[in-house]
Amino acid sequence: MTGGCPGAAEAFERRLDPGLAAPVAVGLSGGGDSLAALLAARAWAARSGRPLIALTVDHRLQAASGGWTRFAAETAARLGAGFRALAWEGPKPATGLAAAARLARHRLLADAARQAGAGVLVLGHTADDLLEAEVMRGWGSSLGAMREWSPSPVWPQGRGLFILRPLLGQRRAALRAWLASLGERWIDDPANDDLAQTRARARAALAGGGEAPDPATDDPDAACLAAAVVAVGGGALRLDRAALASAPAAAARRVLAAAALSAGGGPRPPRSARLEALRARLAAPGPVRATLCGARVIGEAEAVLVARDAGEARRGGLAPIDLPPGEAVVWDGRFEITGQRAGLAVRPLAGLAARLDPAQRSALRALPAAVRPALPVVVDAQGLATCPILADGPAAACDLVRARTWAACGVIAAEQI
Repeated sequence: MTGGCPGAAEAFERRLDPGLAAPVAVGLSGGGDSLAALLAARAWAARSGRPLIALTVDHRLQAASGGWTRFAAETAARLGAGFRALAWEGPKPATGLAAAARLARHRLLADAARQAGAGVLVLGHTADDLLEAEVMRGWGSSLGAMREWSPSPVWPQGRGLFILRPLLGQRRAALRAWLASLGERWIDDPANDDLAQTRARARAALAGGGEAPDPATDDPDAACLAAAVVAVGGGALRLDRAALASAPAAAARRVLAAAALSAGGGPRPPRSARLEALRARLAAPGPVRATLCGARVIGEAEAVLVARDAGEARRGGLAPIDLPPGEAVVWDGRFEITGQRAGLAVRPLAGLAARLDPAQRSALRALPAAVRPALPVVVDAQGLATCPILADGPAAACDLVRARTWAACGVIAAEQI
């Protein structure tokens, strides 16, 4: 490994566009894995002329964490990368700390990457992380499969952001030997040896041994099926029922889960048992009416409509929000809405359709009835209502649903503008 990270350069070439001007973000903890990822990203960025920014999260869980952040800042400066320090503020949970820290870290990294204009965040997961995750899943963990390329796992903070893991084919010990040959130094977090932590126990159980599993790969069947998903309008999707039924079961489940999660606007994917039961129902003949992930799934003879379940308003969904002027906010996990002046709020359409002007009411009738109640309506201080999906007005809306579905299913397999 004296010449570099085998495989890492190929991952960058597969996934990133050297012609873009946007920076490439790297999550830098100061540990050996993230340092190797930064060096690999630096080598590619130097060849392509792309800027690089390192992002460090201080979880405020260790007394030494402030020093680790300073070390990361010095390392980034020495390697010619921009740098931003982030902190997980506020009280920490008494239970589930590792999961909460992971969620907070991804949220902070996603926000910072997007603010920097980056569409890709490079992380230093290795083959050892794949092995440890496999052991932890055997102990009952719900950790998902790691892929070389995947959308950010947090929503809506991670909208439009992809994770690149170029080191999944590398073993941790070999990476450290390579770093040492370069004279590099890194931080060893004592939490990695704390057997009170599940990952530390998995690492100890493996003790550097074991044959690393292959990373999760792209699924061309799922990508092909998802690419044919039609955006109906208003945050709803239409799937070809025959194509869904004839697709391999794993691909059908992935697309159905992504469509329901995206149309429902929430952050959590469906449980596997419910997902498979619904897939099986849709593969059989006959009408289907179901809910999944906050979405209504309506199976007719030729198509499956997936739309936000307006009944979720009774359970705290579709909550009204105020629009800060000029600031893009995400409403109900489905629409990014930007108000152009003060005094605006977003509400669901249900009960407000009569306040739309005749042109909007006419456009509304072109949408499936199941879609209409959960559309966003912007209301001003005088009570004037406008649906930004149907007409121009005091706010602009971007429908996030199909893009999120495509990202989750591998349709977007490389960086794009």
